[in-house]
Amino acid sequence: MRIHTLFIFNIFYERRCLFISTKELLINDDIQEKEIRVIGADGEQLGVMPTEKALQLAEENDLDLVLIAPLGKPPVCKIMDYGKYRFERAKKLKDQRKNQKVVELKEIQMTPNIDTNDLNTKARNAMKFLKSGHKVKVRIHFRRAREMSHMNLSEDLMNNFVQTVAEYGTPEKPAKLEGRNYSLILAPKDTK
Repeated sequence: MRIHTLFIFNIFYERRCLFISTKELLINDDIQEKEIRVIGADGEQLGVMPTEKALQLAEENDLDLVLIAPLGKPPVCKIMDYGKYRFERAKKLKDQRKNQKVVELKEIQMTPNIDTNDLNTKARNAMKFLKSGHKVKVRIHFRRAREMSHMNLSEDLMNNFVQTVAEYGTPEKPAKLEGRNYSLILAPKDTK
């Protein structure tokens, strides 16, 4: 038992980061190039040298040799703590995901023969969505084909709706007819 754990301990410390190496970056013995350009741990250029010598430099500093630019002439490697690099990169990606804002698209559906009170209710809902920072898709749905023959009434209805919510949002593009739907997307106004 003692010999087995001692063997694993020696293997792990013989080559750092043996267990955390991934396919994204080649480290230490995975680098097959004969000559590489080496950048030190503090960012200074150490020049072009054989891979074995660069590995010895990394081992002396108890760090890893990481291939960062494989397409360079010669390929570029950096001496760094690979475990710390991966941790910091994962932390940075997590912060980026946390800080990004997701904009939802809310939808309001009407018919061409909607009453004024219903229209005002739909407009209040759209204002609430726009205040929250969401985009709103306003859609007039034609249930019957004969309703499509009176497009001027639908255009007037859409213009009236846009004027009602103009304080909170503006149309991204002009309204367009898509099959049996006449739709428009409103984007929230910047409150800066």
